[in-house]
Amino acid sequence: MDPALQRVLDAHFPGLHLPAELAALLPRRRLADGRSVFVQGQRPSAFYAVAAGEVETRFTGADGTVSVIEHVGPPRLFGLAAFAARQPAGYEAIARGRCELLVFGREAYERLMDEVPGFARALLAEFAGRYDGTLRLLQAARHQDAPERFALALAQLARERGRPGADGWLEVPATQQELARLAHLSRQTVNQLLQAERAAGRLRLGRGRWWCLK
Repeated sequence: MDPALQRVLDAHFPGLHLPAELAALLPRRRLADGRSVFVQGQRPSAFYAVAAGEVETRFTGADGTVSVIEHVGPPRLFGLAAFAARQPAGYEAIARGRCELLVFGREAYERLMDEVPGFARALLAEFAGRYDGTLRLLQAARHQDAPERFALALAQLARERGRPGADGWLEVPATQQELARLAHLSRQTVNQLLQAERAAGRLRLGRGRWWCLK
């Protein structure tokens, strides 16, 4: 099996057995830097997993202001909600650098749902995890102090984007701006909290990413 597909299965559908004929229904799509996967308001014809590279998701407000939601790296899924609900996407997805995607089109989705035991349950768990994370952050934004909101945002990004390393640390590609937006904090406050975590030995900091213990 394609190693990238196996990584996606291991991350989102652990223990799932995918017959070769169904794996063949999940083609790769290669995109150059700046190319759109889908645009805001479009009904996606598929949902996707990042096999290599990075995809930026963002939405544009009525006043034209563009807000980045996140940078999606391997083996994350995106475009799932709009595709499953057959609704227009609430955001745009754009390649950042050259990237490769695994494409879950309508035929593959329906056959996976109908024919592969465990796929639907795993997909529901994916939805539930994202929904729970959003609710926790909303609750934190209204009722919890800065360190608690910061810790919740850190944990969500680590869960969604973490890439295990050989040294026992998890690499999390995300900017301070993304973390500040997710935690509903200023960048200055986030920087102070990151530096405190680094000084305590719980984080390693890099440009556009950090590392935390698994």
